[in-house]
Amino acid sequence: MAPRKTPGDTLQGIARRILPLQTRDAITAFRRRNRLQWPRAGTIGFGGFDRLTPVSAVFGYDRGKPVDRHYIEAFLAANRADIRGRCMELGDPAYITRFGTGVTQADVLHYVEGNPQATIVGDLADAPHIPDNAFDCIIFTQTLQMIWHPEAALRTLHRILKPGGVALVTSAGIAKIGRRLGRDPWGEYWHFTSQSLARATAEVWGGEQVRVTTYGNVMTACAFLQGLAAEELLPHHLDHHDPDFEVIVAARLQKATL
Repeated sequence: MAPRKTPGDTLQGIARRILPLQTRDAITAFRRRNRLQWPRAGTIGFGGFDRLTPVSAVFGYDRGKPVDRHYIEAFLAANRADIRGRCMELGDPAYITRFGTGVTQADVLHYVEGNPQATIVGDLADAPHIPDNAFDCIIFTQTLQMIWHPEAALRTLHRILKPGGVALVTSAGIAKIGRRLGRDPWGEYWHFTSQSLARATAEVWGGEQVRVTTYGNVMTACAFLQGLAAEELLPHHLDHHDPDFEVIVAARLQKATL
């Protein structure tokens, strides 16, 4: 079986590397004037995506595992050695339980009272009651985009980590809106790119403690927006990484040791 081509191996990718911008622009204009696109304009078959509503309105939960959750779990699995000692997770301890190695205490943070699993109640953007240097690891998935002042939440994460502790953060990149004020208890305000998350976190952690990763490609981005489940895609669809299509943006943030 022939190896699959990456975007940089195509003629277009090669042209980007070797031709000056003015030449590339002239070629593009010529192709448009003469309808030389391939596949030809108007010939693309949209199939099951020929619709104005998604296949699933709930991110694919009704069909299997959502595509973003597949990527979140891949990120946590790759960093499971960090999930140890005293850990904190938002909402419930599911990922601590699944991926933790040598966990001595699992805390659950919830925004408001009423969650029976919560051991800490508070808003990470303003949580002076959470002590400094308390946690070895914090799992902080798919929440940063729902905090109006994300920089304040990042400062709190840094403050409450022990020296050498790690925060494992994921946030939405290419995704439908999941929360709206008036319909849900909180809103959704931001979608991050790898550049914006790297810059925001580096201002708190310093660049040497920040490692930002992205997951996704054009196919999985389209599938996720339509609400297809990860099980409906093939492994090579999910595993292919294209930095231009950031379905999930993830960061491993390690606090400096004393």
